[in-house]
Amino acid sequence: MLSKSQIKLITSLKQKKYRQQHGLFVVEGVKTIKELLASSLKLHALYTTESFNIDAKLETIISPADLKRISFLTTPNTALAVFKRPEPKRIDSNNLIVALDSVRDPGNLGTIIRLCDWFGIKDLVCSKETVDCFNPKVIQATMGSVTRVNINYVNLEEFISSVDVPVFGAFMEGDNVYSSELPNNGILVMGNEANGISHEIENLVTDKISIPRFGDLQATESLNVATATAILLSEFKRRS
Repeated sequence: MLSKSQIKLITSLKQKKYRQQHGLFVVEGVKTIKELLASSLKLHALYTTESFNIDAKLETIISPADLKRISFLTTPNTALAVFKRPEPKRIDSNNLIVALDSVRDPGNLGTIIRLCDWFGIKDLVCSKETVDCFNPKVIQATMGSVTRVNINYVNLEEFISSVDVPVFGAFMEGDNVYSSELPNNGILVMGNEANGISHEIENLVTDKISIPRFGDLQATESLNVATATAILLSEFKRRS
Protein backbone atom coordinates (compact mmCIF):
# COMPACT_ATOMS: atom_id res chain seq x y z
CA MET A 1 0.00 0.00 0.00
CA LEU A 2 1.08 3.55 -0.69
CA SER A 3 1.42 5.77 2.36
CA LYS A 4 -0.26 9.16 2.60
CA SER A 5 3.15 10.85 2.67
CA GLN A 6 4.21 9.07 -0.53
CA ILE A 7 1.01 10.08 -2.31
CA LYS A 8 1.34 13.66 -1.08
CA LEU A 9 4.95 13.94 -2.27
CA ILE A 10 4.28 12.45 -5.71
CA THR A 11 1.16 14.51 -6.41
CA SER A 12 2.93 17.69 -5.25
CA LEU A 13 5.53 17.20 -8.00
CA LYS A 14 2.95 18.26 -10.55
CA GLN A 15 3.83 21.82 -9.48
CA LYS A 16 7.12 23.51 -10.34
CA LYS A 17 7.70 24.97 -6.87
CA TYR A 18 7.59 21.53 -5.26
CA ARG A 19 9.80 19.98 -7.94
CA GLN A 20 12.35 22.69 -7.11
CA GLN A 21 11.82 22.39 -3.37
CA HIS A 22 12.31 18.61 -3.29
CA GLY A 23 14.76 18.39 -6.19
CA LEU A 24 12.63 15.64 -7.75
CA PHE A 25 10.50 15.03 -10.85
CA VAL A 26 8.08 12.37 -12.10
CA VAL A 27 8.47 10.08 -15.11
CA GLU A 28 5.75 7.76 -16.42
CA GLY A 29 5.87 4.91 -18.93
CA VAL A 30 8.09 1.83 -19.01
CA LYS A 31 10.15 2.86 -22.05
CA THR A 32 11.01 6.33 -20.75
CA ILE A 33 11.70 5.06 -17.23
CA LYS A 34 14.12 2.43 -18.59
CA GLU A 35 15.92 5.10 -20.63
CA LEU A 36 16.36 7.23 -17.53
CA LEU A 37 17.44 4.23 -15.44
CA ALA A 38 20.19 3.59 -18.02
CA SER A 39 21.35 7.21 -17.78
CA SER A 40 23.37 9.01 -15.11
CA LEU A 41 20.20 10.27 -13.40
CA LYS A 42 19.58 8.99 -9.88
CA LEU A 43 16.36 7.16 -9.09
CA HIS A 44 14.54 8.26 -5.93
CA ALA A 45 11.66 5.74 -6.06
CA LEU A 46 9.87 3.48 -8.53
CA TYR A 47 6.20 2.48 -8.24
CA THR A 48 5.17 -0.25 -10.64
CA THR A 49 2.66 -3.01 -11.20
CA GLU A 50 5.43 -5.25 -12.62
CA SER A 51 8.95 -5.53 -11.21
CA PHE A 52 11.90 -3.90 -13.03
CA ASN A 53 14.26 -6.16 -11.05
CA ILE A 54 16.19 -3.27 -9.54
CA ASP A 55 17.24 -2.49 -5.97
CA ALA A 56 14.29 -3.58 -3.80
CA LYS A 57 14.76 -0.54 -1.55
CA LEU A 58 13.92 1.73 -4.50
CA GLU A 59 11.11 -0.33 -6.05
CA THR A 60 7.55 -0.65 -4.73
CA ILE A 61 5.10 -3.05 -6.37
CA ILE A 62 1.63 -1.49 -6.31
CA SER A 63 -1.81 -2.28 -7.68
CA PRO A 64 -3.22 -0.65 -10.84
CA ALA A 65 -5.70 1.15 -8.56
CA ASP A 66 -2.88 2.68 -6.51
CA LEU A 67 -1.01 3.64 -9.67
CA LYS A 68 -4.10 5.47 -10.86
CA ARG A 69 -4.14 7.47 -7.61
CA ILE A 70 -0.66 8.88 -8.22
CA SER A 71 -0.53 9.01 -12.03
CA PHE A 72 -0.68 12.33 -13.85
CA LEU A 73 -2.04 10.60 -16.96
CA THR A 74 -5.71 10.12 -17.89
CA THR A 75 -4.88 6.52 -18.74
CA PRO A 76 -2.04 5.40 -16.45
CA ASN A 77 0.80 3.27 -17.78
CA THR A 78 2.17 0.41 -15.64
CA ALA A 79 4.88 2.36 -13.83
CA LEU A 80 5.71 5.76 -12.33
CA ALA A 81 9.19 6.77 -11.21
CA VAL A 82 10.52 9.69 -9.21
CA PHE A 83 14.02 10.83 -10.18
CA LYS A 84 16.38 13.37 -8.66
CA ARG A 85 16.81 16.54 -10.72
CA PRO A 86 20.33 16.67 -12.20
CA GLU A 87 22.60 19.67 -11.79
CA PRO A 88 23.14 21.45 -15.14
CA LYS A 89 26.67 21.40 -16.55
CA ARG A 90 28.76 24.26 -17.91
CA ILE A 91 27.62 25.61 -21.29
CA ASP A 92 30.06 25.05 -24.16
CA SER A 93 30.01 28.07 -26.48
CA ASN A 94 32.29 26.36 -29.04
CA ASN A 95 29.28 24.57 -30.54
CA LEU A 96 25.82 25.60 -31.73
CA ILE A 97 23.54 26.43 -28.79
CA VAL A 98 19.74 26.63 -28.93
CA ALA A 99 18.21 29.37 -26.76
CA LEU A 100 14.51 29.63 -25.96
CA ASP A 101 12.92 32.99 -25.19
CA SER A 102 9.74 32.33 -23.14
CA VAL A 103 8.56 29.12 -24.83
CA ARG A 104 5.52 28.22 -22.71
CA ASP A 105 3.98 25.07 -24.18
CA PRO A 106 5.25 21.81 -22.58
CA GLY A 107 4.78 19.85 -25.81
CA ASN A 108 6.86 22.37 -27.75
CA LEU A 109 9.68 22.29 -25.20
CA GLY A 110 9.66 18.49 -25.07
CA THR A 111 9.84 18.29 -28.86
CA ILE A 112 12.66 20.86 -28.99
CA ILE A 113 14.64 18.82 -26.44
CA ARG A 114 14.21 15.76 -28.67
CA LEU A 115 15.30 17.82 -31.68
CA CYS A 116 18.44 18.95 -29.85
CA ASP A 117 19.20 15.30 -29.09
CA TRP A 118 18.53 14.29 -32.72
CA PHE A 119 20.71 17.01 -34.23
CA GLY A 120 23.53 16.69 -31.69
CA ILE A 121 22.91 19.99 -29.90
CA LYS A 122 24.49 19.50 -26.50
CA ASP A 123 23.34 22.75 -24.84
CA LEU A 124 19.82 24.13 -24.60
CA VAL A 125 19.56 27.49 -22.83
CA CYS A 126 16.15 28.63 -21.59
CA SER A 127 14.94 31.95 -20.29
CA LYS A 128 13.51 31.79 -16.79
CA GLU A 129 10.05 32.39 -18.29
CA THR A 130 10.29 29.20 -20.37
CA VAL A 131 8.27 26.22 -19.11
CA ASP A 132 10.12 23.93 -16.67
CA CYS A 133 11.85 21.07 -18.48
CA PHE A 134 10.89 18.75 -15.60
CA ASN A 135 7.19 19.45 -16.06
CA PRO A 136 5.55 15.98 -16.43
CA LYS A 137 4.18 16.86 -19.89
CA VAL A 138 7.63 17.98 -21.06
CA ILE A 139 9.21 14.77 -19.77
CA GLN A 140 6.58 12.71 -21.63
CA ALA A 141 7.30 14.59 -24.86
CA THR A 142 11.10 14.22 -24.62
CA MET A 143 10.91 10.41 -24.72
CA GLY A 144 14.16 10.15 -22.75
CA SER A 145 16.10 12.86 -24.62
CA VAL A 146 16.11 15.00 -21.47
CA THR A 147 18.99 12.80 -20.24
CA ARG A 148 21.20 13.65 -23.23
CA VAL A 149 20.80 17.44 -23.48
CA ASN A 150 22.37 19.89 -21.03
CA ILE A 151 19.54 22.29 -20.10
CA ASN A 152 20.22 25.55 -18.28
CA TYR A 153 17.76 28.21 -17.11
CA VAL A 154 19.40 31.62 -17.18
CA ASN A 155 18.83 35.33 -17.51
CA LEU A 156 18.86 35.07 -21.30
CA GLU A 157 19.80 38.70 -21.92
CA GLU A 158 22.81 38.43 -19.60
CA PHE A 159 23.89 35.09 -21.03
CA ILE A 160 23.80 36.20 -24.67
CA SER A 161 25.62 39.41 -23.79
CA SER A 162 28.39 37.42 -22.10
CA VAL A 163 29.18 35.10 -25.05
CA ASP A 164 31.20 36.32 -28.03
CA VAL A 165 29.54 34.30 -30.81
CA PRO A 166 27.07 35.04 -33.64
CA VAL A 167 23.46 35.20 -32.45
CA PHE A 168 20.82 34.01 -34.92
CA GLY A 169 17.19 34.83 -34.29
CA ALA A 170 14.15 33.34 -36.03
CA PHE A 171 11.97 36.15 -37.45
CA MET A 172 9.25 36.30 -40.08
CA GLU A 173 11.08 39.19 -41.77
CA GLY A 174 14.59 37.72 -41.49
CA ASP A 175 16.95 36.71 -44.30
CA ASN A 176 16.23 33.47 -46.12
CA VAL A 177 17.97 30.75 -44.08
CA TYR A 178 18.73 28.75 -47.24
CA SER A 179 20.90 31.56 -48.64
CA SER A 180 22.43 32.73 -45.33
CA GLU A 181 25.92 31.91 -44.04
CA LEU A 182 25.59 29.51 -41.12
CA PRO A 183 28.63 28.81 -38.91
CA ASN A 184 29.31 25.71 -36.79
CA ASN A 185 29.05 27.66 -33.55
CA GLY A 186 26.74 30.38 -32.31
CA ILE A 187 23.35 30.77 -30.66
CA LEU A 188 20.03 30.07 -32.36
CA VAL A 189 17.24 31.93 -30.55
CA MET A 190 13.64 30.76 -30.86
CA GLY A 191 10.84 32.92 -29.48
CA ASN A 192 7.55 32.68 -27.66
CA GLU A 193 4.66 30.93 -29.43
CA ALA A 194 2.47 34.05 -29.59
CA ASN A 195 4.89 36.97 -29.47
CA GLY A 196 8.13 35.69 -30.95
CA ILE A 197 11.48 36.97 -29.68
CA SER A 198 11.28 39.78 -27.12
CA HIS A 199 12.62 43.25 -27.91
CA GLU A 200 15.38 42.89 -25.31
CA ILE A 201 16.71 39.74 -26.95
CA GLU A 202 16.10 41.06 -30.47
CA ASN A 203 18.56 43.87 -29.74
CA LEU A 204 21.27 41.23 -29.16
CA VAL A 205 20.59 39.26 -32.35
CA THR A 206 23.34 39.68 -34.96
CA ASP A 207 21.63 37.74 -37.77
CA LYS A 208 17.87 37.60 -38.36
CA ILE A 209 16.88 34.52 -40.34
CA SER A 210 13.58 33.18 -41.61
CA ILE A 211 12.09 30.11 -43.26
CA PRO A 212 10.58 31.18 -46.60
CA ARG A 213 6.98 30.35 -47.45
CA PHE A 214 6.52 28.41 -50.68
CA GLY A 215 2.72 28.25 -50.75
CA ASP A 216 1.01 30.02 -53.67
CA LEU A 217 -1.20 32.19 -51.45
CA GLN A 218 1.47 32.96 -48.84
CA ALA A 219 -1.39 32.92 -46.33
CA THR A 220 0.06 30.84 -43.48
CA GLU A 221 0.71 33.21 -40.59
CA SER A 222 3.62 31.35 -38.97
CA LEU A 223 5.12 27.97 -38.14
CA ASN A 224 4.89 26.21 -34.79
CA VAL A 225 8.09 26.98 -32.82
CA ALA A 226 9.11 23.31 -32.59
CA THR A 227 8.56 22.80 -36.34
CA ALA A 228 10.59 25.93 -37.11
CA THR A 229 13.37 24.72 -34.80
CA ALA A 230 13.52 21.41 -36.68
CA ILE A 231 13.85 23.12 -40.06
CA LEU A 232 16.50 25.58 -38.88
CA LEU A 233 18.58 22.95 -37.06
CA SER A 234 18.45 20.72 -40.13
CA GLU A 235 19.83 23.54 -42.26
CA PHE A 236 22.56 24.46 -39.73
CA LYS A 237 23.67 20.83 -39.52
CA ARG A 238 23.47 20.28 -43.28
CA ARG A 239 26.09 22.99 -43.69
CA SER A 240 28.42 21.78 -40.93
